[in-house]
Amino acid sequence: MQDIMMLVQDPAAWVALVTLVVMEVVLGIDNLIFISILTNKLPPEHREKARKVGIGLALVMRLALLGTIAWIVKLTTPIFELFGHGFSWKDIILIAGGLFLLWKATKEIHHNVDPVDHNEDFIATAATAGFAAAIGQILLLDLVFSVDSIITAVGMTPHLPIMVVAVIAAVTVMLVAATPLANFIEKNPTIVMLALAFLMMIGTTLIAEGMGFHVPKGYVYAAMAFSALVEGLNMFARNARQRKKQGGH
Repeated sequence: MQDIMMLVQDPAAWVALVTLVVMEVVLGIDNLIFISILTNKLPPEHREKARKVGIGLALVMRLALLGTIAWIVKLTTPIFELFGHGFSWKDIILIAGGLFLLWKATKEIHHNVDPVDHNEDFIATAATAGFAAAIGQILLLDLVFSVDSIITAVGMTPHLPIMVVAVIAAVTVMLVAATPLANFIEKNPTIVMLALAFLMMIGTTLIAEGMGFHVPKGYVYAAMAFSALVEGLNMFARNARQRKKQGGH
């Protein structure tokens, strides 16, 4: 309790908290895009519940990982070497998650390009299989993003209370933003393709990080922001043309 009071009175601790909350929110965007796309494939009555359960599981997983910080830190220790690069459990988890995201996004892009062919669409199959199948997929990606999130937190501050508050704050933001983001993606079909492209880029980045190639997050998010801006201009132009067409009749 005394340690917590000292942190509350320490300006540096508040700066660390704000910085970490922002970082956790930014890292949570990747997870949120995946959850939004996946839950939109479920029947309407199950979507919001699936989002809440998925994000709730992300919070539980992050807090559980925070309780095993000593073990989490060891995940960065190389366990074998290949082509001159030492691979740790963190690297393996990132590579596996990246491959999963690439496969998932490719399947869904194929379904969007050729909607008649449903045989290869795993997400559609998950929706048919039901709520549990979708939650299982969300949980798998939650694990990948949670490990990356907690290792980032450990690298930014040594204080566990700050990490816990930052994680709870970030997941709360995700919970509030989940339904509006999912609804926006559903109402704008071109946004779906853009979001799937984001998932492919995120998957490629995870694989590169796992292989030992550091990709600055600023470049990734700058590319995402630029693409979103271009798509926003396209949407604005389409709406303007539609209003003009309606006004002409």
